[in-house]
Order: sequence, then structure tokens, then C-alpha cells
Amino acid sequence: MQFNKEMLKLYAITDRTWLGGRSLEEAVEQAILGGVTCVQIREKGLDDDELVEAASKLADVCHKYNVPLIVNDNYLAALKSGADGVHVGIEDAPVKEIRRIAGRNFIIGATAKTVEQAKLAEADGADYLGVGAVFPSPTKKKAVRITPEKLREICDSVKIPAVAIGGISHENVHEIDGCGQAGIAVVSAIFAADNIKKAAEELL
Repeated sequence: MQFNKEMLKLYAITDRTWLGGRSLEEAVEQAILGGVTCVQIREKGLDDDELVEAASKLADVCHKYNVPLIVNDNYLAALKSGADGVHVGIEDAPVKEIRRIAGRNFIIGATAKTVEQAKLAEADGADYLGVGAVFPSPTKKKAVRITPEKLREICDSVKIPAVAIGGISHENVHEIDGCGQAGIAVVSAIFAADNIKKAAEELL
């Protein structure tokens, strides 16, 4: 799938602990119907085979609506499952190595908490950045906070688009208006909602 920054507008990251018995596929489909433009599967409790199986099922759902599926951390699982890309943190496989193995059309996102990290990710071939945590995050309680000023500085330092992440909800999203990000990434603001489709619509 050809990457473009419009895909980052409303970026949903999965977490089954919020789903209350609903299947991952059902929850993701409802999120897409509500306007989600990109989905990342981030399920830390799965082994490699389980992750490939889960990602393959989600890829079928996402591709039905022409929405990209990104796998968190594990680019080999992404390639095996038919997902469209991977998002890697600072401690994960280097962007340059993934690009060499996966090729040009594989979407690579990289976490950046500083201008230096952002520039390196861009130089190494990342398609987009994930910048945060912009607010206190219920899913990553120890995450380093990024101020709106720092978010703007990072976005301005590179040509590739960035998605803001971390504790974003429809109550606080306007606090980062005008900081240069192409979109927002959320977990609980969508998947913890009783009505996932409506939660996505409100965020959009």
C-alpha cells in the first residue's frame, strides 16, 4: 500500500485489555467505520506465531476498507502476516535495516522524542514519526512527556509527517492544535469506549 500522510489523521492502536470481550476484528472494524485511517496492532502478550495470526486477520479487515495495518515492533511478523508496515521504537530494529530488507513500499514508522532522533529516522528511511507522550498516558505510565512546543519543534525539523501520541482524548485534542502533526494516535480513547464507532467519529 502506498503511504501518504492522510493515513495518519486518526491512527488507532489496539489493546485487547480494553475490549470487554469483543473480538479484535470486530473492534477494529467498528473503529474504521467511525473514521479511523490507520490501525496498529500492539499486543504485547502474543508470541510471534500468535502475532502473525492476529495481524493476518486484522489485515483482512483493514484492507476491506483500504486502511493500512501496521505491526508494533516486529517487522518480520508484519511481513509474514501481510500487514502494510511496522512501527519501531528507539530500542527496536534500526529503520535502515528494515528498509533494506522490506523494500520501498513497506511503511515504516519510528518513535522520535527529540529533534535528533527525528532527523536520524528520516535519514534512515522512515515514512512517518510517532511523537509523544503529549499527555499522561494510561497505557504507558512511564512515558516521557513531550510539550506542545517540543512537538512543534520536532514536526518542523523534518519533511516526513508525524503523528502525536500519548493520552489524547476528544477532551484534550485541541490543546495540540497547530503543532504541525499530521494526525493523532490513540488507544483507550477509541478501544475503551462502549461505542467504538462513535468514539472514533467524535475524535475525527
